[in-house]
Amino acid sequence: MSDKTFYISTPIYYPSGRLHIGSAYTTIASDVLARYKRLMGFDVFFVTGLDEHGQKIQDKAADAGLEPQAYVDGMAKDVQELWSLLNISYDRFIRTTDADHEAVVAQIFEKLLAQDDIYLGEYSGWYSVSDEEFFTETQLIEVFRDEEGTVIGGIAPSGHEVEWVSEESYFLRLSKYSQWLADYFKEHPEFISPDGRMNEMLRNFIEPGLEDLAVSRTSFTWGVPVPSNSKHVIYVWIDALANYITALGYGQDADSNFAKFWPGDIHMLGKDILRFHSIYWPIILKMLDLPLPKRLIAHGWFVMQDGKMSKSKGNVVYPEMLVERYGLDALRYYLVRSLPVGSDGTFTPEDYLGRINYELANDLGNLLNRTVAMVNKYFDGQVPAFVSGVTAFDGDLEVKAQETIQEFHKQMEAVNLPRALETVWKFIMRTNKYIDETQPWVLAKEEGDREQLASAMSHLVASLQWIAGLLQPFMMETSRSILNQLGLAEISSLEGLAFGNIPAGAQVLAKGQPIFPRLDMEEEIAYIQSQMAGGQQEEAWDPANVDLLLNKKAIKFEDFDKVEIRVAEVKDVWRVEGSDKLLAFRLDAGDGQDRQILSGIAAYYPDPQVLLGKKLQIVANLKPRKMMGLVSQGMILSAEFEDRLAVMIVDDAIPNGSILG
Repeated sequence: MSDKTFYISTPIYYPSGRLHIGSAYTTIASDVLARYKRLMGFDVFFVTGLDEHGQKIQDKAADAGLEPQAYVDGMAKDVQELWSLLNISYDRFIRTTDADHEAVVAQIFEKLLAQDDIYLGEYSGWYSVSDEEFFTETQLIEVFRDEEGTVIGGIAPSGHEVEWVSEESYFLRLSKYSQWLADYFKEHPEFISPDGRMNEMLRNFIEPGLEDLAVSRTSFTWGVPVPSNSKHVIYVWIDALANYITALGYGQDADSNFAKFWPGDIHMLGKDILRFHSIYWPIILKMLDLPLPKRLIAHGWFVMQDGKMSKSKGNVVYPEMLVERYGLDALRYYLVRSLPVGSDGTFTPEDYLGRINYELANDLGNLLNRTVAMVNKYFDGQVPAFVSGVTAFDGDLEVKAQETIQEFHKQMEAVNLPRALETVWKFIMRTNKYIDETQPWVLAKEEGDREQLASAMSHLVASLQWIAGLLQPFMMETSRSILNQLGLAEISSLEGLAFGNIPAGAQVLAKGQPIFPRLDMEEEIAYIQSQMAGGQQEEAWDPANVDLLLNKKAIKFEDFDKVEIRVAEVKDVWRVEGSDKLLAFRLDAGDGQDRQILSGIAAYYPDPQVLLGKKLQIVANLKPRKMMGLVSQGMILSAEFEDRLAVMIVDDAIPNGSILG
């Protein structure tokens, strides 16, 4: 067992909806670091999980006709299946409903109460159920007033409505530790990264003076009861944040992982929850006389060109769709490569597909394909022995390999994952250049150049082994496939990895398979856009409703009432050039102007002209979107049965534009 330890955690996610690529990023980035540290000989403990208590969960469970525990059990199952799909190598999946966690949370509360760091009082303020947070009137971005001007409600900064709550509550004495925390920040500038986030916490929250924090509620019951006053439920701040130590066995076993792994090395989290982790959590640990984690990394978000991902905007991207269509390693590579340190990243289908085609397929895939083909062609598939300095270009490539691994380790230790991958890609490009420099096809023509040709081949194989090793924490299947095609063993450690340490006579595959086939950009852009803007991936996720309405989520009448279904007559229809799936329709929806809608039903209508003059049902108030360079202004309703599909046709006597409902 290694004497080097490394503890990393994601936040525990609040499972109020389906997790999109933002949550996938946090977890994949943590997984990359955990895998890297294992390859560097560290004993790693990696924690992720779910925050399952609170009023919002209790309300959602009630709406679904379920007990809260059954509700969160369904959510936990789906999240664990997602992490399995993404090949997340966690050591514990903690849930705040775990019995060991709940027991220790109760102990912590009573300990802090006994030492007067928690006290009983009364709280009155504006409360958002969705945010599980109180706000002052000045913090609200909008207030609602009655006829007399009295504030009767408002909107929190998150956009959620608030309600007035007045109840007895226990409070955490944050104010007592305000100066201590400010001093700690100034003495430990490495505590929060990236740069600037610590100053933001100091300026906006700590230096103006911390107020004591309400840490219990009496208006709901789904949570850990306060042992000495059971009408109170311990609120999220203590319950959720304590997971980082309860997951290690704190308060449970003197010989647990807590003594081995705490203080934690990295808490990985999104910038939106930094305040809770950089203010509330350090103060709780100080009250418990425990050391603070070494580092908080508060990364930015993946946003869309029209702003933050939102189901209402129809711009949410879910990881399952991308993995199913393009493979896991493409997603892991894209997410880690594309989010800049210290700022947000913008997801676009064009950028996602471009990185697959140009960086994965062209740069890396072609390098592997060419190498396998040349070793087969010139040496019957057997890798020649590695000898340094035979060609005029060997020395520079060997130096570049050493510089690459040094820079790679530097960037990984700095948790600059995009720069680490950029370092690897520079070496990939340098190796591609080496092929052009050595020109193996020329060397193969002269028997006297056989030694140089052998050196060129062995250097290419050594470079790909190097690349596979460095990519392993990020792209496990890709690394394995590269080594397999080259007849090389998997790399179990990055410690002491030596360039050129390849067995002479290793047998490459007779014909390698492209690890990243090139994609049709226009077709795939259209596919991703269709999934973002109303395809199956956009359906609201609620595992607790699995037995309701034939596995479909129940909706309220107000939700259905938002959908405008109209009768529209087909004036023209044609196949979209360059697509074997899409038909384009010109329709009269009774509003005095032609409407164009694209629909992926070409396979079911080999002669689309049969639809001319038919009156169809369309969703008329969908946000327009582009597919294959054309704008689609709605959706044509259809029915699927057996292996067939048919559009919904209405009686000719019904006027165009008539609303169905």
